[in-house]
Amino acid sequence: MIDAALTFAFGCFGLAILLNLWRVVYAPGVGDRVLALDTMVINAIALLILYGVKAGTEVYFEASMIFAMLGFVSTVAYARFMLRGNIIE
Repeated sequence: MIDAALTFAFGCFGLAILLNLWRVVYAPGVGDRVLALDTMVINAIALLILYGVKAGTEVYFEASMIFAMLGFVSTVAYARFMLRGNIIE
């Protein structure tokens, strides 16, 4: 039963990443693209965690934590660049 649930979740998050990619390409503004990229990072983290559950190993959980930290820092840096024009003052 867990295999069916994991397969369904993989399909849902895979579809969500494809829809986010479509939004990144066809978004009307830069803010929408940043939001779509941030949502894509969250969906990729969910896929890493699901794969970790399916594989039964803890390495993917640690990788998802690193990916979450990098995604957060990159979103903040890009938002700061959009507001001020530079990242480091």
